[in-house]
Amino acid sequence: MTSRTTPSRLRVALAAAVATALGTAGLTALSGPASAAAAGVSVQYRTSATGATADQAEPWLKVRNTGSSGLPLSSVKVRYYFKADAAGTAYRFACSWAVKGCANITGTFGTPANPTATADRYLEIGFTAGAGTLAPGADTGDMQLRFHRADWQTLRQSDDYSFGASQTSYADWTKITASVSGSTVWGTSPGGDDPTDPPTDPPTDPPAGGQSLFDDFDYSTSSDPRISANGWNVRSNAGGPGVPGATWAPENVTFTASGGNSVMNLRTSTAGTPESTKQTEVLTKAMKFRNGTYAARVRFSDAPVSGPDGDRLVQTFFTINDLKAPMADDYAEYDFEYLPNGGWGEPANILYTTSWETYNPDPWQAVNQHSESRQSYAGWHDLVLTIDDSSIKYYVDGQLFGTHDAAYLPERPMSINFNQWLIDLAGQTSTTPRSYDEQVDYVLHVKDQVLTPAQVTAKVGAYRAAGTTFEDKVPG
Repeated sequence: MTSRTTPSRLRVALAAAVATALGTAGLTALSGPASAAAAGVSVQYRTSATGATADQAEPWLKVRNTGSSGLPLSSVKVRYYFKADAAGTAYRFACSWAVKGCANITGTFGTPANPTATADRYLEIGFTAGAGTLAPGADTGDMQLRFHRADWQTLRQSDDYSFGASQTSYADWTKITASVSGSTVWGTSPGGDDPTDPPTDPPTDPPAGGQSLFDDFDYSTSSDPRISANGWNVRSNAGGPGVPGATWAPENVTFTASGGNSVMNLRTSTAGTPESTKQTEVLTKAMKFRNGTYAARVRFSDAPVSGPDGDRLVQTFFTINDLKAPMADDYAEYDFEYLPNGGWGEPANILYTTSWETYNPDPWQAVNQHSESRQSYAGWHDLVLTIDDSSIKYYVDGQLFGTHDAAYLPERPMSINFNQWLIDLAGQTSTTPRSYDEQVDYVLHVKDQVLTPAQVTAKVGAYRAAGTTFEDKVPG
């Protein structure tokens, strides 16, 4: 986990770039036809990639509530229809920017029941509960979406049913369909297919085989010899990240039972001084993990176990390798980081996912891509990270949280880490002792296979049904 001063400079630059883009886009909001208003939804479309061919298609969308009552966006599905370049071509979805937050927008590819000459695939856009509810007359605002071939070859979009080369400003577009709670309310599908047909995502059953690491963390204490034998290191050596002068305390890593499963508990404590601050970290001794699927079930905490609240804490699950030199281009790091009390310029709880290309510690300079959600994540959460040859994807509780670009893919293998540490001691200046817990139920890595969150759940269930508490078949 890289120690940082603050990533706020990157966010300021990003916000400025977005503001510039919005200021020059010339977006136009148009009202929908009466039939759509009666149904409750209209869809507006524009594209920023107008060529017959492109590196990626860019369907930018707005969904408007034309009804008379509030509309939960989680009940809405929108489909953009296109023709695949070849029968076996795979595609990847990404969200560049959205008013509602890219973390609250999902993209899934499927095959229509009745394919046509201009539509044998579709991209289905959905929303998480975090997208909220649209008031009557309100719209989602800009959703700058895109998709590309998994091999990054040029795609042809001039023969796509939903594509409109001349649509450079937002307007109602009936070649995109929408459904609310399973009922079609907008648009005309190319082959008479009901948008409620389920997407043809991979099945729940995980792929057979695969070189995997699985650990149920069924240990007695931090000094249990099986921990080291199974390839883990409970950190005790000094150094960052966190409060200078703090120690990393193996004795604060304990094991207990929760919900019928063994659980690893990482406790971080302080009395407001560097000398009293004890942080915790558990990591694999080997750097042998690269592409594939990483998953863990983690319990984040907003409140301390005891003592006053308010410390700027970081609770994590991440992969990382070593920085050989400042701005070295073979560095890699992929983070889930929960800050229950804010930090790095944030005033309150926030969850980050961050993909790192490189950084310079002094003077601080960072090259990364991140997604974030500003809300409480206290409690148990299923965290999934997938890395293939085209993108990095982060999932929280089965929902896509962020998709990061191929520029941030790893060049070298990494370790798998969990830690909990304090950014500084300025969030809570009390000298009263306090402590915070982060818990981990299991960890899974499947080498070179991209699993869906449902497939992860099935694979973990299979390990537990077989009574397997540990397996490591990933080659060193």
